[in-house]
Amino acid sequence: MQPKISRAEFVALIAMMFATIAFSIDAMLPALPDIGAELSPSDPNKAALILTSFVFGLGLGTFFTGPLSDAFGRRSVILCGLVLYAAGAALAWLAPTLELVLIGRVLQGLGAASPRIVGIAVVRDLFSGRDMARIISIAMTIFTIFPAFAPLIGSIIIATAGWRAIFLAFVVFAVGLSVWVSGRLGESLPVSNRRPFRAPLLGAAIKEMVTHPTVRLSIVVQTLCLSALFTLLTMVQPVYEQIFDKGDSFPLWFGGVALASGASGLLNAAIVGRFGMRRIVTATVGIQAVLSVAMIVIGIVDVSEVVFFASFVFWQFTLFFMAGLTMGNLNSIAMEPMGHIAGMAASVIGGISTVLGAAVASPVSLLFDGSILPLATSIAVLCCLAFVAMTEMSRIEKRLPAS
Repeated sequence: MQPKISRAEFVALIAMMFATIAFSIDAMLPALPDIGAELSPSDPNKAALILTSFVFGLGLGTFFTGPLSDAFGRRSVILCGLVLYAAGAALAWLAPTLELVLIGRVLQGLGAASPRIVGIAVVRDLFSGRDMARIISIAMTIFTIFPAFAPLIGSIIIATAGWRAIFLAFVVFAVGLSVWVSGRLGESLPVSNRRPFRAPLLGAAIKEMVTHPTVRLSIVVQTLCLSALFTLLTMVQPVYEQIFDKGDSFPLWFGGVALASGASGLLNAAIVGRFGMRRIVTATVGIQAVLSVAMIVIGIVDVSEVVFFASFVFWQFTLFFMAGLTMGNLNSIAMEPMGHIAGMAASVIGGISTVLGAAVASPVSLLFDGSILPLATSIAVLCCLAFVAMTEMSRIEKRLPAS
């Protein structure tokens, strides 16, 4: 890489690329009531499309950014994506209607796909195996700072300059990250290793991934885990506001829980070398399934309001903690045998899991009925399915050496 940067700066830069998505989603959470009241007063619930439209653009862009980076290099694709992201944010800032805001959010999602997906490909270009998992885990830990503070940042911006100013903050973030990338990140993919952007080659790469049992199951588990996280994000503010009457303090609670859960990435970096990625993921989703069932029971039985709220906050913490112990490892598991098509692999893995995760979470979020049961039940089912898939992965891989 030219110019050379230290491992610490490299990890920080990758973390900021990852944080583009978290910042773009979580900073909007406090703005949804104001956006609904101003742009869709007859149906304020439509403001939730601010989140799903971004995720739709993200999933769509994810399919293309990896192959484009395989063909044209990592650095240029990252920078082009950030330009598109800033343009979408600017459109949303100026848009007079909800429809135009949503178009801007789709463009933001399309642009945000490049730093997230190509960032993983850059890590795979330079590292492999458990060392790659450590790098991604540490980057994930730093990236959790953004979802911890993003709702609070959004609330402060709304209070001082209105909800539209949040989109200006996105523009500033994109410009700053572009300067950092252009000045410090060298090209990690040599010209000799690039793959032309051709449909037959892309089709062959997708077929290779889909037919590889470990990669296929890793995508399934990532989809299930993302479905759980997206479901939580779409319901968490209504839960705080309607069930616990804590809408005003929601950014503080959300930020505190997210910040505390950031230790999961550090824990994973410390233990992945000893226990391995598959074992950690399997144990984590299994434990989360049990905790989610316990949350269902607490939601049914008659407990005090204090115990109910404390239980929910703890459960929310474990869900965020689950992300730090699963997502980096699942990406590493899937990317390990796909190093020769790292860009395409990152795109397919991220695209399928993101689009399907959002597709599952969107209808589930509509089931919110003023109780905790729809949220807890859906996450319990998703984690049980993830545990079954990880168990199947282990069984298949134990059988491979003998075949």
